[in-house]
Amino acid sequence: MKALRYTSSLIIVLLFIFSNLSNAQQAGINLSLAIPQGEFSDQVDNLGGGLSGELMILSPKTKAPFGFGLNLGYYIYGSEGRSEPLYNIPEVFVRVNRTNNLVNFHLVFELGLPAGRIRPYLQGLFGGEYLYTETSVNSESDQNPFASSTNYHDWAWSYGAGGGILILLSGDPVTEIGTIYLDLKGRYLFGSEAVYLREGDVEVIGQQVRYYPSRSKTDILTLHAGIRMALNFDK
Repeated sequence: MKALRYTSSLIIVLLFIFSNLSNAQQAGINLSLAIPQGEFSDQVDNLGGGLSGELMILSPKTKAPFGFGLNLGYYIYGSEGRSEPLYNIPEVFVRVNRTNNLVNFHLVFELGLPAGRIRPYLQGLFGGEYLYTETSVNSESDQNPFASSTNYHDWAWSYGAGGGILILLSGDPVTEIGTIYLDLKGRYLFGSEAVYLREGDVEVIGQQVRYYPSRSKTDILTLHAGIRMALNFDK
């Protein structure tokens, strides 16, 4: 789960940096689901789950209902695990876990209703995605890995569009001081062609490892549920 820790740390750093800028308006975090589409769904038949964070550097205002920001997401779209005896200690077993991961990052352009307790919005996104497979080893009683390696990786361009709705949970929707919104949204993201591994695409024979990668476009439909909050607490 090293990538999840890196993603969470990056989101925290971004929030810290931009919370000190006068134009930084809103930030959010979501539980997210990734559903493969098109050629990608022909190769990967399971859903991906993970987290995504969003920082709206400029959020829609009454006189200008446009905004832009940054989005970062992390998804696991496949996993495998097995027990193996520790090298030269056959009575001690460790857990070997392999995950297929997708990290995407986008510039986000938003058109939204700038006032009210319920605010629908539309978004356009452009960026990229990094697909990689990682194997880690941990003891059977401890989930923290003591060794890990990236087995395979590739990059793809990503762009798309989506929409959502913000529902006020707390705070003043007029001044935006201390506001927290429930954020529900969906996006269709077109991904360019990439080479990646799926569940079952790694074969271990003795000390030899064989990879059987797949190649396709990497379109996904993502669904998100989380919160978005104002960063300007002391206007």
